[in-house]
Amino acid sequence: MDRKTFIKAGCLACTSIGLLSTLLESCVSVKYVNGQLSNDGITIDIKEFENAKRGNRQYVIVRHDDLQFPICVYYIAANQYSALLMRCTHQGAELQVSGDTLTCAAHGSEFNKLGKVLQSPATEDLRSFPVTIDGGRLFIDLRKNA
Repeated sequence: MDRKTFIKAGCLACTSIGLLSTLLESCVSVKYVNGQLSNDGITIDIKEFENAKRGNRQYVIVRHDDLQFPICVYYIAANQYSALLMRCTHQGAELQVSGDTLTCAAHGSEFNKLGKVLQSPATEDLRSFPVTIDGGRLFIDLRKNA
């Protein structure tokens, strides 16, 4: 293979890899649910979990412009949910969700879907909130810890 053909083939391969990685990233993009904020907490439609389950997820990420950090709500069992503030207890970075684990990209702390520390440097569990279901609506009480 001559130099010109080699360079063309190499550029084509690099371009293809770049396009493929962009397409794959868009498949795993995070879906946020905009909640309705009240004085006591934040509410979402329980049907958001049906949509999540169709995407093989057992959680939804709830956000609102007035909240500094999103809240990850995991489906645990019938009428049982875990609502966790997505703020690392180590140094306050926003967490990322991957399956049943929340991970801090800043220093590697990991938490399970109940907010318990799995991996240091964090030593404190995540802040969690009580969740109630009423008429097809899921309410996260931001006034209390669960």
